Amino acid sequence: MSHIRLARISLILAAIGLNAAPAMLGMNMVHAQDKEKAAPAQADTVRPEIFKLIETKQIKELLDAKNYAEVKTRIDTAAATPNLTPYETFVLNQLRAQLGQTSGDQQMTVQGLEGMIDSGRLTPEQKLKFIDAVGSIYYSNIKDYDKAIVWFNRYGAESGDTAKQRQFVIRSYFLKDDFASAKTEVLKDIAAAKQAGTAPSKDTLNLLGNIGIKTKDTPLYLTAVEELVRYYPSEDYWFDLLNRTRGKKTYAQRLDLDMARLKAVAAPSKMETEDYLEQAELASLGGFFTEAKIAIDKAYPNGTIPAGKDKAAITKIRDTATRGAADDAKNIDAGIASAQKSKEGVGLVNLGYNYITLGQFDKGIDLMKQGIAKGVSKNPEDAKLRLGYALAMAGKKDESIKLLETIQGDDGRADLARFWIMYQNKPAATAAAPAAK
Repeated sequence: MSHIRLARISLILAAIGLNAAPAMLGMNMVHAQDKEKAAPAQADTVRPEIFKLIETKQIKELLDAKNYAEVKTRIDTAAATPNLTPYETFVLNQLRAQLGQTSGDQQMTVQGLEGMIDSGRLTPEQKLKFIDAVGSIYYSNIKDYDKAIVWFNRYGAESGDTAKQRQFVIRSYFLKDDFASAKTEVLKDIAAAKQAGTAPSKDTLNLLGNIGIKTKDTPLYLTAVEELVRYYPSEDYWFDLLNRTRGKKTYAQRLDLDMARLKAVAAPSKMETEDYLEQAELASLGGFFTEAKIAIDKAYPNGTIPAGKDKAAITKIRDTATRGAADDAKNIDAGIASAQKSKEGVGLVNLGYNYITLGQFDKGIDLMKQGIAKGVSKNPEDAKLRLGYALAMAGKKDESIKLLETIQGDDGRADLARFWIMYQNKPAATAAAPAAK
């Protein structure tokens, strides 16, 4: 990217008189009685032998004719003049900057600008603009990131504004493959933003993700995507986060249906036939037939399962889901008494979630609570997780978050609990934002 156009440099140069003709010093032009009075003015003049080489009209004509070699020869010849005064050096550096900009010679441009910066002839404001410009040219045009870092840091040191170019300093580390430094600085910025109660910038979080990719640091990449989902939720980010969470080495496959449920809620437009098929099969195996039927109908909205080697298996899933959903619609209440008599609470939890899929949230939540209170012997935290997101689906945000915050486990369960909290706390301003470019 080029965050400072060379056209802006031209404006800056013009503002300090780049295109003005340098004054010529002729020794016979100063009368003896005026020497003392004229002395200060002599500091801003050039000698005739230099003036004839760099006279403004001639230089302009040569530049207009694109005779850049001749202009460079004249500058070099003038620069070889013995005992150049500071003003003469300054004027020649101006011309180098102008020639470099006009001819596209970026090295010459920064050579001229650097000489002007250190001349002591610029105002503080001009000097800062030139320092900024040099850093920008090294970054955007020359792609010398070591020098870009030096000049951007110099801008921060001399201006007192270390924030303005910080992002380019960090990107320079990244672009020169110093990923360790880039990671350290990015994490500092993210922590500082959170400490200040503001959202880290999307660019910063994307850069963290890119560092994770470059260094094959999957946990770091997941951290970046999770933060993007937290602050800039989009279905693309959600889909990526959930799919990659399933790829963690510690992830437990028993949570696949829980993952599919969140994916269907958080990233519905990213769900494809295979995603709905998976949800339908897992839900059917778990006895959640209404959920399975809803998923299979979304997988094949026109009702036609295409021919192929999996057609029979898919048809079986659909038929099982259809029969089970019809039975639930008629007879689900009959299962409450037997579930309540059981010493094990998992039956009540599952029955309660079946009511959730039917849209009977209050009844379903009550039964799930009864089951958890009775006791679930195997993976009791799973039952709490499901109650937590059932509460979320019912719009009971405060109660949902309070419960989800207690969920622990390094097998994906705590991840899912945290993700459901994020889903409920999504920023209002970005909740409907389009996917990031």
